[in-house]
Amino acid sequence: MIVRNFLSWAQTANAAQRAEGAGALARAYLYTDLEPQERRAAEIALMSLLDDPSPLVRRALADNFASAVDAPHAIVSALASDQSDIAAPVLSRSPLLTEAELIDCAAIGDAFAQSAIALRARVPAGVCAALAEVGAREAAISLAVNPGADLPEFSMRRMIERFGDDGEMREALLARPWLPATVRNDLVKATAAALSAFVVDCGWMTNERAERLSREERDKANVIIVTETAERDGRHGVRELVSHLRASQQLTASLVLRALLSGNRDLFEAALVELSGLRAEKVAGLLRDFRGAGFAALYSRAGLPEKFLPAFRAALEAQHEYGDSHAGETRLSLMMIERVLTACDEINGGELDRLMALLRRFEMEAALDDARLEAARIAAEAQAPEVAAPAAFSGVPARSAPLIDLAAFEAELMQIAA
Repeated sequence: MIVRNFLSWAQTANAAQRAEGAGALARAYLYTDLEPQERRAAEIALMSLLDDPSPLVRRALADNFASAVDAPHAIVSALASDQSDIAAPVLSRSPLLTEAELIDCAAIGDAFAQSAIALRARVPAGVCAALAEVGAREAAISLAVNPGADLPEFSMRRMIERFGDDGEMREALLARPWLPATVRNDLVKATAAALSAFVVDCGWMTNERAERLSREERDKANVIIVTETAERDGRHGVRELVSHLRASQQLTASLVLRALLSGNRDLFEAALVELSGLRAEKVAGLLRDFRGAGFAALYSRAGLPEKFLPAFRAALEAQHEYGDSHAGETRLSLMMIERVLTACDEINGGELDRLMALLRRFEMEAALDDARLEAARIAAEAQAPEVAAPAAFSGVPARSAPLIDLAAFEAELMQIAA
């Protein structure tokens, strides 16, 4: 009788009144002990409200049923397929929606509805994969920032393929904890490509110069990623990353040489395993005798440039001499580069000019990095309170000079230029 009276009243009530009545009926259904017959009648009345022309009425139903475990599944499913501002509360919170239903709603929903799904307290891997494949940019960002999203590695890489040129997307993914090394590499590659395209479009650099700078910055970042991967996942993790680098055509001789000159032998060894197809134990044995013919044969089998062999041997010699003094480093070692430059210069008859040019660029980079660190150290010491002023100036009021963090200053200039 109450439900019949409600339906009769709804024929003449305005939209705001119907919305208020719909909310009251939904709460009565959820929280009142109704007889089975009355409960069925209430469900029929609620179903009829799904055809109400006013979105206010359907939104009232969505707000009340969004988190309810006892809501009628059919009504929740209908609300989830409604226009996005009505569907959003249900899509973001309803425990009744199955993974298949969420995937279906993601396929037909707009960016607002997809983002509501992406921000659920728990997003299953299948739903994540669907959103990564068909979701709008906003939904992909929402998925990336959601710690409750079970985001598979292949889905993250798909998101980078689709939205890698978007800085907000890259930042959102980079903020996720325990990001796989391959995904970090893809983010580095996407960032380098976006910056290169930007400076070329602005006319600030030639395409060739931008490409070289982009490649060198990407290589620097990859050395850092390899070092951190070795610390976290061991050699197995490094080999997986090296395999990914090869598949994406980033496993170049310059990257491997850079890693070796930074004290990182893991990447070089993993690259030889990947490129030669030999077992890791066999490669490690040949690498120990890097002066012998066996290593030269391994190097040739790996397909690395023949003219770079003296540089690799000199780098291994320097690493052997200096021991573990550069182990775990991510910056180029100026001492090792100078050692390699000397060795290559002694045998260069013009055929190593390209290699020498690369080594000179490495030398310049390492020298600048060392100078920045030293300048920062000197500036910090000058600011330390225990450093007394010279006696000759004891009667003159001290005047503090502003500190300049050169690395931050360079980054700031690049940001201004961009």
